[in-house]
Amino acid sequence: MYKVSFISDFINLCYPKLCAACHNTLVKNESAICTACIIHLPKTNYHLDTENPLNKIFWGRVPIEMVAAYYFFNKGNKVQKLLHELKYKGNKNVGEKIGVLFGYELLNSSHFSTIDFIMPVPLHPKKLKKRGYNQSEWFANGLSQSMNIPVSTTILYRNTDSATQTKKSRFNRWENVAEIFGVNTPELITNKHILLVDDVVTTGATIEACAKILKEHYAKISVVSIACA
Repeated sequence: MYKVSFISDFINLCYPKLCAACHNTLVKNESAICTACIIHLPKTNYHLDTENPLNKIFWGRVPIEMVAAYYFFNKGNKVQKLLHELKYKGNKNVGEKIGVLFGYELLNSSHFSTIDFIMPVPLHPKKLKKRGYNQSEWFANGLSQSMNIPVSTTILYRNTDSATQTKKSRFNRWENVAEIFGVNTPELITNKHILLVDDVVTTGATIEACAKILKEHYAKISVVSIACA
């Protein structure tokens, strides 16, 4: 045991693990994000407020029980760095860590007390193969750990490889995702409360498209994301 610990300490000395947000060296018992960043990253607390701005995005568009994001996203802030590490640098542990942290907070909100499934927004198989993983699925896995709710990655699927959403207008984003999702085994979600998860919510076009197809099969939908713009 001592030998294993010595080897681990030696490796960490030569190749220190860094916080994905501030890039300071992680100390023992820290993973992915340092304690200081966990404390000081800009939380929204939207999960406690039914009239939060993110929830209002979907009013009149699609019936959703509750919408919340963990962090505020601003260009150049540490949350952007976290998302970049997760989405483009292969740092999957970032998504899982944030999911665990957010999951514990969601347990204190009555709005998320009846969730049956956690469901990440799916990637098209071509994009999944290219990237190697779905960043939203890692976030979902973290939520599952702390909330003790199963993750489903097979019921909701993406049947069209839509173009990137970056720099598209609100209407073009909606048009880009309006009919690209489908549902397998719809009987599994009838009258179930699904927690739909994504990395970032901006205009809400992707979430709206997912929610509409799920609600066609009589599911209740709540939504959480890592961040909102």
